[in-house]
Amino acid sequence: MDYDFSNKVVLVTGASAGIGEAIALLFAKLGAKLSLVGRNEANLRAVAAECEKQKGVKPLAIVADLGTDEGVQKTAKETLDHFKRLDVLVNNAAIGVATYILHDTDMQLFDDVFRINVRGVYQLTKLLAPALIETKGNIVNISSVVATMVSVGSLPYGMTKAALDHFTRLVSLELAPKGVRVNSISPGITVSEFVKRVTGFSQDQYLEFLKTFSKKIPMGEPCVGDDIARMVVHIASDHSRLVTGTVVEIDGAYRFSGPTPQSALQKK
Repeated sequence: MDYDFSNKVVLVTGASAGIGEAIALLFAKLGAKLSLVGRNEANLRAVAAECEKQKGVKPLAIVADLGTDEGVQKTAKETLDHFKRLDVLVNNAAIGVATYILHDTDMQLFDDVFRINVRGVYQLTKLLAPALIETKGNIVNISSVVATMVSVGSLPYGMTKAALDHFTRLVSLELAPKGVRVNSISPGITVSEFVKRVTGFSQDQYLEFLKTFSKKIPMGEPCVGDDIARMVVHIASDHSRLVTGTVVEIDGAYRFSGPTPQSALQKK
């Protein structure tokens, strides 16, 4: 299949690393005009520079915290002021913390995760929905298999991803008559810095984590960012013109492997 986004404006949040970076780079290769959002300015500028090398199209780089109203409003305003339109919104920005109901008492962590992973997505989608209706565009939310898998230590991150999946279904129904599609991509274990940040693993511990979890994945290996990016592009393209309200799992069948043992997510 051929994918051409040369006449499309694509906004990718959480674009400064990991899955968001992979999504941004693939859209850049396909000619998209990009609005990239992240909190780490140095990383975001570096990703934007790599994207520009692909087709010579300079992305708009927006440094913003989507856990704040100001950051969300800034993102929506600067994107529309710059491009005057929007065709694809990729809600990828998220944070996670390793938490346990019996051990953690800091409700600030709970609020922080929900503010970015759910409230920020809700607000940004609300602000940009009118522009997407104008272009008959679409939204791709980046979820996680922990939305449906039971694993000790994923509170409240797993709760936010379950909320995101249902948000996808609810908004897809509301926007379908307007010609706007809304879908979720649900990665399994994915090679990125995310788990290291959440758990505090060293590089050696993280490699051991990947080795251990690969044995639990029926297909024998974790995802990489490009696996997720390719599905995002496919879902966002006209090849998926009637696909909406879906949650597409990319996990090598990891979701069938049973509960995650608590010890696997704890720093040794």
